[in-house]
Amino acid sequence: MNLMMHLPVLIVVLPLLAGALIVLFNHRKGAWLITLLTSIFLVYASVQLIQMLEQVPVISYTLGGWSAPLGIELRIDALSALMVLILAISAFLVSIYALKSVEKEISEQNQVSFYTALLLVIAGLIGISVTADAFNIFVFLEISSLSTYALISMGRDRRALHASYHYLIMGTIGATFILIGIGFMYVMTGTLNIEDLAKRLPAVSDTNAIRAAFAFITIGVGIKAAMLPLHQWLPNAYAYSPSVVSTFLAATATKVAVYVLIRFVLSLYGIEFSLVEMPFNNLLMILGTIGVLAGSVYAVYQSNVKRMLAYSSVAQIGYILLAIGLASQPGFTAALLHMFNHALIKGTLFMALGLIFFRFASAELSVMSGIGKTMPLTMAAFTIGGLSLIGVPGTAGFVSKWYLVTALLDASLWPLALLILVASILTLIYVGRVIEVAYFKPVPEGRTRQKVPLTMIVALWIFALSNIYFGLETDISLGLSSLAVNQLIGVTL
Repeated sequence: MNLMMHLPVLIVVLPLLAGALIVLFNHRKGAWLITLLTSIFLVYASVQLIQMLEQVPVISYTLGGWSAPLGIELRIDALSALMVLILAISAFLVSIYALKSVEKEISEQNQVSFYTALLLVIAGLIGISVTADAFNIFVFLEISSLSTYALISMGRDRRALHASYHYLIMGTIGATFILIGIGFMYVMTGTLNIEDLAKRLPAVSDTNAIRAAFAFITIGVGIKAAMLPLHQWLPNAYAYSPSVVSTFLAATATKVAVYVLIRFVLSLYGIEFSLVEMPFNNLLMILGTIGVLAGSVYAVYQSNVKRMLAYSSVAQIGYILLAIGLASQPGFTAALLHMFNHALIKGTLFMALGLIFFRFASAELSVMSGIGKTMPLTMAAFTIGGLSLIGVPGTAGFVSKWYLVTALLDASLWPLALLILVASILTLIYVGRVIEVAYFKPVPEGRTRQKVPLTMIVALWIFALSNIYFGLETDISLGLSSLAVNQLIGVTL
């Protein structure tokens, strides 16, 4: 048996089987080891899939011997490969980080269940990224969402339960909207395979049912992506969930939701229907603009640094929506590039906060006084992530913002290009507040240098250094993003 032939299904099935194995053995350290080994395989598989795409444009894998569109198909193109790479890297680093973080933040009786739920989230998000079936996008979305609700609720702060319940309500509404939209499309076309749907939809695109399906799906996905004003679940979910959970969610969850939006808008409905006839592009640009400004302003006034970064994520999603709304090749490229880079940025920042929480059981700005002297490695990594979030040259954040500004100027939208500058200044203000308190406020009396676990520091610094690496070397991130856009809009290289 050639293992490479079955990688598309193994990257979904293996995390599911690993989760079941953890429950079977019911051993805390064993649960962490299984999670780590699974994530290592996912990194290996993601790299192999990218190399396979250098030989063929699309990898198609059919299940049960039934060919598409009758059978269930897994389909990996450059966009799918980009998402799998983001998920695999994030899962690997979070798994290293989790060893000591979970012991500190999760009660002993819940730790095995925690790793099981984490693997289910990973399997669900990867499943969303590789399935070629519209209904299975919903199925995998629910697998990841239900597991996420459980993970958030395991936070020691009682407010984690409220945050989880709030996310449950909003997530259920979003999932219901998505399912209704998929149902409308199935009734009108008789198929659920995305490629087959894309061929059949033009014949019925003038019907109210298809327009309604588009509206239901975009609103449902908008909730999952924390698209302003559908973002209310996100701040508390990030602020009160365990550090491992907030790190992984910040790096991956909203990006996968945006992936679903891009997949439906470009691969299924097509640019002409989605961004011209509807016209969805104007709405995306308006919501993106408001999201960038409102998210940045809200972040400035937060005293809890986790909530600050949560509102920052709302702003970053705004950047991505703004780029998609341009409905141009440079805009789409900037959107995908920022999805990749933002995962690195938020992974770094939330991991650094997790280390601070590990020592002080708080993410309030007030506890960070002088922490640059007592936790120098942690704050140095946070500073790198903060500079990347601002968009300082030499960091990953600068690269994607540069491509977004270039796309806006190509479209003669210089006022929106100035908006990016204003938002970056706001980002400088709230990141600067943290750096000021950490480096320029006195160390509280009696506080000494804090020791932190080596595994957590190693994971944090891999994330931090990746911000610099992908700020200087863009062959992988920009190359995959450009290839994905060319495939989505039908450009032949």
